[in-house]
This record gives sequence, structure tokens and C-alpha cells, in this order.
Amino acid sequence: MDNSPGKLAHIDRWQKDRQKAFKIIPDDGKTFRYLGKEFHVFPNTFWPYTDSQPLVSSLRVKPGNSVLDVGTGSGVIAVFACYGGAARVLAVDINPAALKSALHNAAEHGFGETMEVRYSCLFDGIGDEQFDVITANLPFRNKEAPDVVARSQWDTDFRTNTQFFQQVGKYLKPDGRIYFAHSNFGAVKEVRKLAKENGYSMRMVARARADETKEFYAFLIKRLPHTARA
Repeated sequence: MDNSPGKLAHIDRWQKDRQKAFKIIPDDGKTFRYLGKEFHVFPNTFWPYTDSQPLVSSLRVKPGNSVLDVGTGSGVIAVFACYGGAARVLAVDINPAALKSALHNAAEHGFGETMEVRYSCLFDGIGDEQFDVITANLPFRNKEAPDVVARSQWDTDFRTNTQFFQQVGKYLKPDGRIYFAHSNFGAVKEVRKLAKENGYSMRMVARARADETKEFYAFLIKRLPHTARA
């Protein structure tokens, strides 16, 4: 991965421009065509983009599975989990605008009963429930985020990613699996280290290129055999 100063400066500009764009769409929102379906987003919500495509394409949900989507944004991954056959999907985020968008999209796709949308900072609002599948499209970069919109792309002191791996085991069933999004301009080495330190294997299962500088990945994460608990 080329994380040279020139490339990172380019990524900085691109991400800042996207954050501005997220904020200035009309109050009644904007509709995007994404992977053959329409999703509506309200101002201050992260838009559907290539970053989640590898995860959606590799996501396998067995009929009757329960799914937790952490950092749901507009609800794209959660909605596709519903299409995949999940019996229950809990989509969580800290951004009120994202929750509004996700709730709207759940209803528009006919999954208002299957998909619950809830405010939660990572797992704070989950309670004691455990899930067969946990999906996460967390901010890729260790960079200070000045507001809730920036937090969709930047992770101040890498706290969100660190806490995710430290805490996720409590909410994952013993034989559960995690689908985790990332990118070539993100902190992949740090994520791999966090996964290993907390008792997980991590394998890339899909990738998609947005352009000549940006590529996105999906990782399948499972407990290492000696850390699995019945």
C-alpha cells in the first residue's frame, strides 16, 4: 500500500470534500442507486459508496441468523443482510442523521419489522444480546475527527477500532463471524494487529477498486480456535 505523504494529502482532500458534500444536500435528502437498489440519505449521512461493496458481495447470512451492523450509516449493509435472509438485524450508529436515513431505508425496502435501528456508540446500547453475524464499516484512518460527520471516515486516536476488537467478543455467538470493511489507504496493519491480539483470525474475502488510488476490502474475522467459548 502506498501511504506516501502525497497520496495521503490526496486522500485528505477527497475525504474533506465528501464530508462537505454530506452536509449540503437538501433537507429532504437525496436518493442513490447502489448495487441495483435505491437508498435515500438525509444531510450529514455517509453516502453509499464502493467502500461497502466488497462486504456486501461477500456477506453470507443463513436463514434465521441474527445480524448486528455497527456504524450502519444509511443502513446499506443492514438492508442487504435482510435481503440475505436474516431473521433479525440490529443497525446501530452514533449519528442521528444516519439513524434517520437507515430507518427510512429499512421501511422503503420493506424490512421495518426485521431491521431495528438504534442509537449506540459501538456496543454501549446493545445490552446482553449476541449475534450470529456482526458487520462493521468503521472509519479507516487514525485521524482526528472534529464532528460526527468526520467520524464516519476518521477515528481519533484509533479509539473506535481498538474498542471494537476489545469488546466485540461479548456480542458474538461462539461460532459467529464478523465481516469487516477496510481500504488500501487505511490502517490495515493496525487492524490486523488488533484482531490477533484479541484472539481473532482475519482473512480478506473480497476487494473492489473505486479508481487508480482507492481500493476497498472485506475481511472475514473469526475467533481463533483456542479463544472460542461455548
